[in-house]
Amino acid sequence: MPIYEYECKACGHRLEKLQKLSAAPLTDCPACEAPELSRLISAAGFRLAGGGWYETDFKAGGRKNLAGDAAAPAGDAKTSTKKDGAAA
Repeated sequence: MPIYEYECKACGHRLEKLQKLSAAPLTDCPACEAPELSRLISAAGFRLAGGGWYETDFKAGGRKNLAGDAAAPAGDAKTSTKKDGAAA
């Protein structure tokens, strides 16, 4: 369930409310009881970032993990292989 942010146009009171997507928006302000609440548009409270997130998204060609390719050091043992396929 998303958390919606509301602001009263009459008194300026702000609040957050955990509601279902199908729930009707709140209209009455709990502070001044005026029917002046409006739902605000706000950014998400968190961001998923770093290597490993969205591994299946944004692939280019045969590359599997774009974030992992950029983060791996040049002499990493996992990326070095011999001709017979064994790790160096």
